[in-house]
Amino acid sequence: MERFRCDACGNITRFDFEVVEHSKAFYHFGIGGELNIEDLKIIDRKVVEITCRWCGHGKAISKFDDAAGEPDSSRPEEK
Repeated sequence: MERFRCDACGNITRFDFEVVEHSKAFYHFGIGGELNIEDLKIIDRKVVEITCRWCGHGKAISKFDDAAGEPDSSRPEEK
């Protein structure tokens, strides 16, 4: 599991993610107009920005491996 940490304030639990996704899904509308989305497939996903919810900082976010518990000094991978 990929985890994140704000190196500015130490937050590891609250982040705002701006994500662009290309997906394909089956939209099933009921007779009354209610929508049920089925068979959702994410074709492409790009994280545009990650911002710390606590301090608002977006330039000090780092990834770390949850198993090791050690921060990774690299920025979050942007695909």
